[in-house]
Amino acid sequence: MGERLPLWVQTRCGLEPRTLAALAVVLVVAACAAAGTFWAGRPEPVRAPEIVDAAPPVTPPEATPPGAAPPSGAGAGEAPGESPGEGKAPAEVVVDVGGKVRSPGVLTLPAGSRVVDALRAAGGARPGADLTGLNRARVLFDGEQVLVGVPGSPVAPPAQPGVGAGAAAGENGGAPLSLNAATAEQFDGLPGVGPVLARRLVEHRAEHGGFRAVEELREVDGIGERRFADLRPLVRP
Repeated sequence: MGERLPLWVQTRCGLEPRTLAALAVVLVVAACAAAGTFWAGRPEPVRAPEIVDAAPPVTPPEATPPGAAPPSGAGAGEAPGESPGEGKAPAEVVVDVGGKVRSPGVLTLPAGSRVVDALRAAGGARPGADLTGLNRARVLFDGEQVLVGVPGSPVAPPAQPGVGAGAAAGENGGAPLSLNAATAEQFDGLPGVGPVLARRLVEHRAEHGGFRAVEELREVDGIGERRFADLRPLVRP
């Protein structure tokens, strides 16, 4: 390479060919380093961040004005602000079973249980216990007392030919007719109660789990204030 340089360069620099070769190598290395630095520092394309949609604003529930209908999502019969479980019938009933049973006491039974279920839970009736007048198919209601074969316990008086059950209870000094133990035939014997109304009384008792008070007779279709006043002294829950 030194021989190819012009003569004036060789003369002016006064360098030997070996020195010129080394200088050329240094220049080549420096040029490569500069090119690498330039390549590493070149601008690179940057991808723009994706746009994320903002969440829709949450609108607080509006209070239902008094007298307005509840929202469509609310269940029928639910009051505003009332939880779904409130106002519903209890899942259990507590009854007191006494008298001639093997294990008398206070029992907790599933809602809709009948008198026969209470007797079974109390160990069954004792041998010789008189079950006359005890409607074992009747639906129990919460807080009820079931007495089995106890002398003097109030039971529905049997209907007499030509004399209504209500008349026998009121005029002859007998016990009032039990609304929760009477049959449709016994209801039919009450004054002003015919077969149709007697059937309504039995259906109402089964649907609502029994009568808890005599005043609930007003809820039965066909019993007005006048008829209720006639029936009130002749019946009991």
